[in-house]
Amino acid sequence: MLQHHIEQHSVIDNQRLVVTLASTQAEIEDAQRLRYEIFALEMGAKINSVNGLDIDKYDEHCQHLIVRDEDNGRVVGCYRLLTIDGARKVGGWYSAGEFDLSRIEHILDRTVELGRACVHKDYRNGGVVMLLWSGLIKFMHLENLSYMIGCGSISMSDGGHMAASLYRKLEKKYLSPLEYRVFPHVPVQLDKLKQDLEVSTPALIKGYLRAGAYICGEPAWDPDFNSADVLIMMPITRLDERYLKHFCR
Repeated sequence: MLQHHIEQHSVIDNQRLVVTLASTQAEIEDAQRLRYEIFALEMGAKINSVNGLDIDKYDEHCQHLIVRDEDNGRVVGCYRLLTIDGARKVGGWYSAGEFDLSRIEHILDRTVELGRACVHKDYRNGGVVMLLWSGLIKFMHLENLSYMIGCGSISMSDGGHMAASLYRKLEKKYLSPLEYRVFPHVPVQLDKLKQDLEVSTPALIKGYLRAGAYICGEPAWDPDFNSADVLIMMPITRLDERYLKHFCR
């Protein structure tokens, strides 16, 4: 089974962790519970909840990559992975709700869409993210996928000034070629916001960009998370050689 090829055990900072694909409904619910704790309770997002779980229509059509602490059984990190078969069944890609994906339509049959990435607050030392990336790269190789896409979120808690400033900073170095450009359905009104503030890049976005990812155009406004979302895209051929050597051991 696919999860057996992806499963990897590691000891990081005295924590015994394992990354695998969820294979039972209980494991999926553990991931959904973690998502609710982080997105709704910690970040204040307005999301659908059933019994303290973050659930939407995409979940049943996705693979769920999870990291579990083997000492206490807790799911401490997760990714949701959507491929073309799942996207067809659910009626489209999650990111298509925020962006016009027409220009990248030709690559989507070889693409995995990443979503709902989160790590428990007690495990944010980098180790869980590295395990998730290891599982993700193995998944892409096993499924013969060449691209990853996903929405990278920037808080708009200050009205959007920090998000606008960060986008202007990132576009100078990381903007995709025109053939990968996408267009937001509800754009953040950049010209009405300050664009020259000193800003730091969220850790998840920074990790993608360091690994070789692009941002594919201007941000969309996500009212549920009150965030400015940029579409992140990376051809596997751009993945930094250091990452490949680490993840594909």
